[in-house]
Amino acid sequence: MNENEKNQIKNIKYQIIGWVHFIICAILFLASGLVNNDILTLMGSVIFLIACIVFLIPLFSEYKTATDIAETNEIKQ
Repeated sequence: MNENEKNQIKNIKYQIIGWVHFIICAILFLASGLVNNDILTLMGSVIFLIACIVFLIPLFSEYKTATDIAETNEIKQ
């Protein structure tokens, strides 16, 4: 695995970690909306949670592609 592939995989991992933290925040906002019976907070947190999940989908695909390419290059060497 060359340095470029390592950096790409590392960057994707950091992005995934960031989005997971956003999902945790969305869940906490959702819980707050439920506890306080605040429909606006509840709706906003559900939309935010869905958006975070949507943003994660291509990142997981990109991560899988990057790791597959890195493994293929290692096998060739």
